[in-house]
Amino acid sequence: MKKSDAKIHPTAIVSRKAKLSKAVTLGPYTVIGEGVTIGEGTVIGAHCVIEGKTTLGRHCQIFTGAVLGSIPQDLKYKGEHSFLEIGDGNIIREYVTINPGTKANSKTIIGNHNLIMAYSHIAHNCVIGNSCIIANCGTLAGYVRIEDRAVVGGLVAIHQFTRVGTLSIIGGCSKVVSDVPPYSTCDGHPARVYGLNLVGLRRQKVNNKTIKQLHHAFKILFNSGLSIRSALQKLNEEKHASAELSHLMNFIRSSERGVCRHR
Repeated sequence: MKKSDAKIHPTAIVSRKAKLSKAVTLGPYTVIGEGVTIGEGTVIGAHCVIEGKTTLGRHCQIFTGAVLGSIPQDLKYKGEHSFLEIGDGNIIREYVTINPGTKANSKTIIGNHNLIMAYSHIAHNCVIGNSCIIANCGTLAGYVRIEDRAVVGGLVAIHQFTRVGTLSIIGGCSKVVSDVPPYSTCDGHPARVYGLNLVGLRRQKVNNKTIKQLHHAFKILFNSGLSIRSALQKLNEEKHASAELSHLMNFIRSSERGVCRHR
């Protein structure tokens, strides 16, 4: 699709090699680099910079001053070709920064329908799922992985290689240095598990039987005094495990950094 099919403000600077789909809107003084691909219906505000090998999906909204695809803030990076892939329906608010991968041909990946609030930073090689919320000034170091529908509170800092599980919620100003279990509420410095994310589970219409099963599992994992290994062995004896319980156990079992423990 030719750039003439898009709505481009006369002060915007767009490389001839950039690929813009139809109905793309570019605001004043925005800069689009040569390796950029922008999907149909995406709206980019004023003073944004999108560069590198960055792909933006369909119907995204990018607000004032966001910088997407600039080189990683990693001293090991030596100019390798790497990528930033952002899916459909994402809302990226003011002055957010997102870097591509740091190793050759590696990627930073943002899924679909995420809300990334103002001043947040997503570093190289992070992977974010779908329908997540990262509140203002959320900071993700390299190689962080966030599963679907997780909520990261404002001013939260997440250590490199840490994972954040499905439907978990992290309280504002927390320091996250261990994996955050799925379906949990975590908070603190460092972050600790406070309990089950009942509000999130109910909003997602998870049935009461599964919620009770997860509540029982949290008691064994975090309140019984058992080691994680012993708690998992005990839960293995449970019959008719739900998909959610199985995911929780597999997430904890595969943790390399260890999981946040009870407060």
